[in-house]
Amino acid sequence: MSQVLAGIHSIQVLLENSPDDVLELIFQQANKKNKRLAQLELLARKHQIKIAYSDKQILDKICCGVKHQGVIAKRKERRSLNENDLAILFEKLDRPAFFLILDGIQDPHNLGACLRSADAAGVHAVIAPKDNSVAITPTVEKVACGAVESVPLILVTNLVRTMEFLQQKGVWLSGAAAGEEHESLFNADFKGNCGLVIGSEGDGLRRLTREHCDFLVQIPMSGTVESLNASVAAGIFMFEVVRQRQN
Repeated sequence: MSQVLAGIHSIQVLLENSPDDVLELIFQQANKKNKRLAQLELLARKHQIKIAYSDKQILDKICCGVKHQGVIAKRKERRSLNENDLAILFEKLDRPAFFLILDGIQDPHNLGACLRSADAAGVHAVIAPKDNSVAITPTVEKVACGAVESVPLILVTNLVRTMEFLQQKGVWLSGAAAGEEHESLFNADFKGNCGLVIGSEGDGLRRLTREHCDFLVQIPMSGTVESLNASVAAGIFMFEVVRQRQN
């Protein structure tokens, strides 16, 4: 089976990092003079990847309406990563662990944005439950801008059990929670092994997930809104870790 990837930057990252996984590139005929597309075509020819041309309507249909920017890639089906991959990854770490744990993110735009920010922040892996979470879709890949290729997304059967595994390995888990009764994010210590736990868009952290966090921390807010978008909150948390580790 094959998967479809849309968008110039995402496909460029795939070609640069995993050209053997690309089965075919299909370009929109009317965009042949686009310089960025021409560069993609040269890169694809360098790796001897099959190239085809088609109408915009056909590309729209193939990628289910996701904005493709005039090119789509058919790639080998990506292997799903699981708990065993997490254990292997952990043993190879050469700096303090940095994980993002997503508890039931349903919106593909949020997952894509989380992966993109995770790549920028140097997160070792994003962890999410197999059930009740969005999978990697063309929309996720497009929003992630290539981060799907660089940041491992580990899907686990039991999120609480995975959290316990990380704690046994010396990872401190901080859950994002609303309310002034919780410690401020900016007073927390993220310089050691850490995992940031972000809840779903509507309900936040589930009860068991919340109870298995070592700390609950909140983003100080001055306005009238009660909470932030999940991917925005995740970005703020991740870059507070980056800030602390650079000082």
